[in-house]
Amino acid sequence: MREPERQCVACRKSTGKKNLIRLVRTPGGEIMIDIRKRCEGRGAYICPDEACIELARKKHSIDRALKCHASDEIYDCLKGMVHEQT
Repeated sequence: MREPERQCVACRKSTGKKNLIRLVRTPGGEIMIDIRKRCEGRGAYICPDEACIELARKKHSIDRALKCHASDEIYDCLKGMVHEQT
């Protein structure tokens, strides 16, 4: 069985769902990083790459994908996750 593919909101590259970080806008309107990839709400995916995170910040890609404002804390947390993985 093939792994589902998703597209990064920043670089627009399609890859396996397991290789991306999922962000979710909860029904309450809060954006959070979905580590288990099972939370309810509108989802968006981003590559675990610092360049993609910065590109998303510059182009407001996460804001557009989730239809609400992503705070600087979200970008800092994403960068922290990337540094932990390396």
